[in-house]
Amino acid sequence: MCILYASNPISRFSWYLNYKFAVLKSHLSMKSSYLQKIFHPILRGILVLFVLNNGLLNAQKPFNGELVCVAFYNLENLFDTIDSPDTDDKEFLPDGPNQWNTLKYIKKLKNMAEVIGQIGDEFVTGGPSIIGLAEVENRGVLEDLIDTPPLKGKGYCIVHFDSPDNRGVDVALLYKYRDFKVLNAVAVPLHLNDNPKFRTRDQLVVSGILYGDTLHIIVNHWPSRRSGPEYRAAAASLTRKISDSLMTLMPHAKIIIMGGLNDDPTDPSLTQFLKAKGSKKELAPGDLFNPMVELFKKGVGSLAYRDAWNLFDQIIVSEPMVSAKTKGYVLYATRIFNKPYLFNKEGQYAGYPFRTFAGGAWIGGYSDHLPSFIILRKK
Repeated sequence: MCILYASNPISRFSWYLNYKFAVLKSHLSMKSSYLQKIFHPILRGILVLFVLNNGLLNAQKPFNGELVCVAFYNLENLFDTIDSPDTDDKEFLPDGPNQWNTLKYIKKLKNMAEVIGQIGDEFVTGGPSIIGLAEVENRGVLEDLIDTPPLKGKGYCIVHFDSPDNRGVDVALLYKYRDFKVLNAVAVPLHLNDNPKFRTRDQLVVSGILYGDTLHIIVNHWPSRRSGPEYRAAAASLTRKISDSLMTLMPHAKIIIMGGLNDDPTDPSLTQFLKAKGSKKELAPGDLFNPMVELFKKGVGSLAYRDAWNLFDQIIVSEPMVSAKTKGYVLYATRIFNKPYLFNKEGQYAGYPFRTFAGGAWIGGYSDHLPSFIILRKK
């Protein structure tokens, strides 16, 4: 059964969370201001659920498989053709600059569904069990996407919140309800004290059970490079605070951070503000590991700009997911999905990702980004 999250959702667990939160507070010493921040209402739904030992978390049937695919894909402007008065979507309207119409929209949906359905197929088949998405306009386009073959009938469900982004693009999560049971989801906004008018995508935090294993997933789409590095540093700091909050209450929390970060794995936002390390040997409890560092140093990228490759589409995990002591699912492989059909074969942009528009003209491609994915293996 799918639980679809929308703006201002009323979770079926809300009554249970409020009750258990009150019980938990009575047993904890809330002396430090840091712990008080951890228990901010926007995060308490995530945090409370997983310090409780109750039957709700163990209702899943055993899984006979060994490998699971978790992915991220920037869909490059998945817009419908309907004018949304609260967003700046004029580019993607029938009378807009892109002359966006039903035929183009259906082609875009088919392309995106084709890619998603193949991600990770050298390890598993049928598409990822969990996939984070960026640059989606609203819930409607996500519903159309999971209703498009080959995704139709795969059991995908949606977690989505409308974000305050000026262009109206959001992040979202798709998951197969047979594989992953969502227990709570929140959208955490990025507020800048020195620029209160700044608007960007929320960070989507989803907690759930993957065949008996608790996972916390943070889906990101950090501010663009045009906005300046300080904005991505602020976004990275927010992601780190969310991760630290989870790990403070659950030192062995399995956290997966994914998204279009608009920075490479070796940029300061990742190394100094998110504090993600690229070497397993350097890891200590509470650390984050970025397996994309090794790929990036080998020249692997997820998008091309001015004849150079960047690796903006990253997946980062918490230390327990690579620890030899961990039971359950751990990191097994990290890849960029780069099948030949995703690239231009000729012309000025030969070798670049085959995108929807090029030079202002519709070419009917896929996305300017390549998907990233990891494979989890159950020990």
